[in-house]
Parts: sequence; structure tokens; C-alpha cells
Amino acid sequence: MVLLRRVRAILHAGAKTIFASMTLIAAMGGLSHAESTGPDHAIAMHGEPALPRGFNHLPYADPAAPKGGRIIFGQQGTFDSLNPLVVLGVAPDAVPRYVQQSLLFRSADEPFTAYGLLASHVELDDARTRLAFDIDERATFSDGKPVTAEDVLFTFELLKTKGKPFHRSSLGRVTKAEAPSLRRVVFELGDGSNRELPLVIGAMPIFAKHATNAETFGETSFKPALGSGPYLVSEVRPGAMLTLKRRKDFWAEDHPLTRGFFNADEIRYDFYRDSNALFEAFKAGLYDVRLESDPTRWMTGYDVPAVRDGRILRQTLHFDTPKGMTGLVFNTRRPIFADVRVREALGMLFDFEWVNRNLFHGVYRRAGSFFSDSELSALGVPADAREKAMLSGFPGSVRDDILAGRWTPSATDGSGRDREQARRALDLLNKAGFGMVDGVLRNMKGGDPLAFEITVTNRPQERLALNYAQSLGRLGIEVTVRLIDDVQYWRRLSAFDFDMIQWTWPASASPGNEQIGRWGSANADRKGALNYAGVKSPAIDATLQKLLGARQREDFVATVRTLDRLLLSGFYVVPLYYLPDTWLAHSRDVILPERRPAFFLSNEALARLPASPAPAN
Repeated sequence: MVLLRRVRAILHAGAKTIFASMTLIAAMGGLSHAESTGPDHAIAMHGEPALPRGFNHLPYADPAAPKGGRIIFGQQGTFDSLNPLVVLGVAPDAVPRYVQQSLLFRSADEPFTAYGLLASHVELDDARTRLAFDIDERATFSDGKPVTAEDVLFTFELLKTKGKPFHRSSLGRVTKAEAPSLRRVVFELGDGSNRELPLVIGAMPIFAKHATNAETFGETSFKPALGSGPYLVSEVRPGAMLTLKRRKDFWAEDHPLTRGFFNADEIRYDFYRDSNALFEAFKAGLYDVRLESDPTRWMTGYDVPAVRDGRILRQTLHFDTPKGMTGLVFNTRRPIFADVRVREALGMLFDFEWVNRNLFHGVYRRAGSFFSDSELSALGVPADAREKAMLSGFPGSVRDDILAGRWTPSATDGSGRDREQARRALDLLNKAGFGMVDGVLRNMKGGDPLAFEITVTNRPQERLALNYAQSLGRLGIEVTVRLIDDVQYWRRLSAFDFDMIQWTWPASASPGNEQIGRWGSANADRKGALNYAGVKSPAIDATLQKLLGARQREDFVATVRTLDRLLLSGFYVVPLYYLPDTWLAHSRDVILPERRPAFFLSNEALARLPASPAPAN
């Protein structure tokens, strides 16, 4: 998919002071004119929205883009549900993206700004303790019934009680939600310390109360939600295909946020069991858009007739979004990974230099931060006074070399058999209580071998894991690699039933509530949560709260760097690599907007060239 976020990766937003007022509302729990501090059409996390009220369209959208045709996306894996907002099941993002809408719509051209979509007005006090939305009086669901404040409250309660852990923990901070009128909804946000919470609320895909069964909401289902968005689900082949068709009665057809978007008459998702089948299908023209992440394929796999004759086009795109972390994740719930020295030593034994040169044509850069290539990264940057103040209550939580900006990921001589690096790793393992016995590295107290399993879900992951296992085997560490299907893989991840996995944490220009889901102690043992490493750190928990409460950009940057240092000091992953640019291949009939957004490219803006007329007889 064109979208640079994972399937489950649900929109996370940020917040900024915005307030427009009516003194009449004050008596009903609304906001007074005296408190009004900013625009009433958008919320930005820091600074002001880039676009004024009354803007015509998003800068990266093309209102003149042709309408019609069909765009097909290919995805690896399968699905057993159409609702990715529940804990159970594997679901594509099609329904919340195309069928449903939210109160706010995030701009891909700003770090974290969202503009009113279902909401015609938004009000937020400067302390961010109270939030109000007025729903656009034109907004209707696809059955013709209006979107009301009751639908918003219904969705809020549904996701707070039965949604994924991210929504449960975030929305649980709301102290009161009410609908003083048919089209107005008001939220009280506690002490306002979670300054991103207003946009988490604004990003909720709104469910129709009259058409949603709250009792069965958490179950897997192939029945799509009734939505107010531009498409309807027209066909479902469970696990194989999903088709959506554009509505002719879409209420926001000429809305500034949708002008130039949602251009195809039909959108189809086709699912393929493995990565090779997915790629072969693309070369054969069976789907239209492909984000390529495999350097070998990008360098050698596209030398095919469809590329040579121009039926498939390739582009290298650059975005300003920080590059996240791809790594081999330690499940620290396992006793074998409880000692940070063991984790650090195992990280030393990943030979990036050899792997990059021999497997990936040298195109990768080594990951050494969870926010690489951005001002948010702590790699090579000494901690400033703000960071040291935040860490003062947690002595020893960040290593001295990481605090000073001297630490870098381990490097080898690239030979595949770096003896010096192996010696350093073995020395660290000896200090952690392991020693060599008859060629096997064992715990010297109990005699148990240092052995674990790497769970993978595709052939590229398997190839990398086998290479890493071979490196570990030279030191007597027993590693097995298990390849399992997509459905089983996600179920095991939801239950934290693994030793080690390969995972990618995407990064945004304004990290927020999603970081709690990834690293917060409360999510370490919550089934279905995204804290795969099992991180439980008071210092990280405190830093996450400061991150959400930062008012100024300078304080925010310092807090994210502090989080980065804490994660690096914990050695929760074996850092792998990242691509500095984005590789995109697509059918020549698919049109991308000429103006690229700054932070990510979304498939809403794609269009298809109109079909050529049939030749006359």
C-alpha cells in the first residue's frame, strides 16, 4: 500500500489550543468566548495550523484529478474480520479508511495537524481540559440518516470499553462526555496533561449507533460498519479479496478535505499468502501500487518487460518523517532475556556490515535510534539540561555513553567472522553468568543453554533470521527459526507467545499516545497491546507522560530524545536498518499528485487515467 504505516497501525494524532466560542454554551458545559484562543477549524500539536479556515483543498491534493476507474492494492496475508479496531481478528484498514469518517482529518503536510471533517467547528481551551465539536449539519451515513452527537458518544464508549488497548487507555482519560444538543458533543479531559488526547478523540472512526450492535462489537465479523465515508463495501471474499465502490450520494463530495481525494470508482484489496506470490502478481499487472522494501527486489527484480516498456513506473520518494526502528525484539518476559547484558551482547553479534553488503546491495543505513534522520533522535547528540532534569529522578536509567551521545550500534569488520566483536560479546555474557561447556553456551548456575526461537512470517525475515542464528551459533548459542502463517503469527503476537520477532515501529514527526501502547508498563501484560518487548520502566512511564504534556516544541524534542535514550539503554531490540527513502512502483495508469506532501503519501489522493476509447471499426 502507498500508505507508509502498517495495517494496524491506526491514525494517531496530536493536539493544539483551539477554541471558538459561544457564551450560550457555557451553561451547558461548553466553552466561553472569553476562553477562545485560536482557530476553530483545526487542531495542531505545536504551533498553528498551516491552512486557514476556508481553504479550498489540501496542498497535495489535485482537485482536477480524473474520477473513475478501479485501483487494486495487493497485500500479503489474509483477514478474518473487517474491523481493525477490535482486539480479536486480522483486518485490513479499508473500512475505517474508506467507509467510515472521523471528526477530524489529519494533514500529511504538517507534523501533527488535523482539520474538521465531520466536525464543522472544534473548540479547545488553552489548558486542554475541555473539548467540543459541532457536527456538520450536512453529514449523513450511507443510509441517509444524519451523523449526530449520540453517534459520537456511542463510538467513544464502544472503543473505550471494547476497542484495542490503545483506545482503552487513551479514551479512559476522559472524565466526562456529553451531548448538550443533537449536533454538539463535549468532552472533559481531566487535568489536560495528555495534550494529544483531543486528536485521539478527533481521529475515532464514527460508528452509527442505530446500525451497530454493541454486544457483538468485539467479535470478528465480515459485516462492514455503516459509515459516512465515500465508499461502500460491495463484495467480500473472506481471506482473499475485498471490494469497495464509490457512493454517488456522498455528503462531502466537495468538502475541502476530500476535494481531489477518493477518485477511483472502485477500490479492491487482493490478498496473497506470501511475499513472492505478491510480487509475481504485481509484475503480471494484477494490482496497481506497490511499496517496495526489499533491496534485492528493487535492484534486480524489476528488470521485466512491464518496466522496460513503461507499463510499470518506479519512483524514489523522500519524506521528512523520522525513520523508525526495525529490530529483532526481545520478549523480556522470558527469563532468558531478563538481563540487559545478555540483550546487549546478542545485539553485538548482528553483523550489519556483512548483511548489508551481501544481502541488501549496501542500500540500508544502520538503525541506532527509534527516530533516525530527525531532530528527535538522540544518536550522537549529548543530552541537554532539559533531558538531564527529566532523568534526575531516575539515576542510572540511561547509560553514561548514551547520555553523552557517544554510543553507536556495534560495528564489525564486515567479514562475517569478526573475532574481536565476538570476544566482546562473550565477555559480556560471561559477566551475565554464562560460560562455554562442550561448545554450548550455558548458564553456569543452572546449566541451561542459552537457546531461543525467532518467529518469522515471511521469507525475507526468515533469511535474515537464519543469518543471525548462524552468527550466534558460532558462540554456542542455540537458535531456531520458525516460519508461520500470517494469522497464526498475529495471534501469537497478541498473546506475547514468542521469544524474538522482527518488528518495525514507524515514527511520526510528533510521537504521542502510540508510544504508551508500545512502551508503557500498563501495556506490558495486556493481551493485544503493542508492547511486544514487555517494557516495564518507571523512567519510561514518566517520560511518556511528559511527552504528552509538552507545550513548546523545544521541550517536546527534549522529551522524545530522553525516551530514545531510555529505550536504547534498555537494549530491548537488536537494531537492524532503515531505508532513507521510499521506493514506490505503480501502474502507469495510476496518477500520483504532482505535489508531494511533506511527511507521508496516502492512497486517498491516487487517481486512474480514464480508459482510452475503443477503436472504431
